[in-house]
Amino acid sequence: MKLTHLDENDRPKMVDVSDKSDTTRIAVASGEIKMSQEAYELVVSNQTKKGPVLQTAIIAAIQGAKETSRLIPMCHPLMLTSVKCDVEQLPDLPGFRLEVRAKLTGKTGVEMEALTGVSVGLLTIYDMVKAVDKSMEISEIKLLSKSGGKSGDYVRG
Repeated sequence: MKLTHLDENDRPKMVDVSDKSDTTRIAVASGEIKMSQEAYELVVSNQTKKGPVLQTAIIAAIQGAKETSRLIPMCHPLMLTSVKCDVEQLPDLPGFRLEVRAKLTGKTGVEMEALTGVSVGLLTIYDMVKAVDKSMEISEIKLLSKSGGKSGDYVRG
């Protein structure tokens, strides 16, 4: 299998998608952040000194999805039509699970936007809580599903 981001001389390139058809494309990604019980309780009770952590993380995740092409060199700038985020409390971890759903109608997929949104959102939680717990762990960042495009649908098994 040949990598699509390399040309015939093995030089990096951005894939030419001009001949592709516009289709509705949706990608869902998620990740987790584990923290101390003290940090978790501060976040859940909105008692951190930096403000509402989870709401800020959602805004950061949306911003991250929108800025993906500026961060990942071979990603196309995309006109996203929707970015939705959900944060789930995981008291047994303790920590949080962030899920990002990115959508557009276009010529290329939105997997990287969903994954970048998750990463930026989780990093924002870390940034806002690091004064209390520098040992937090971000993990399990993964694509859950994608639909649309030539390669068809994917759902993590």
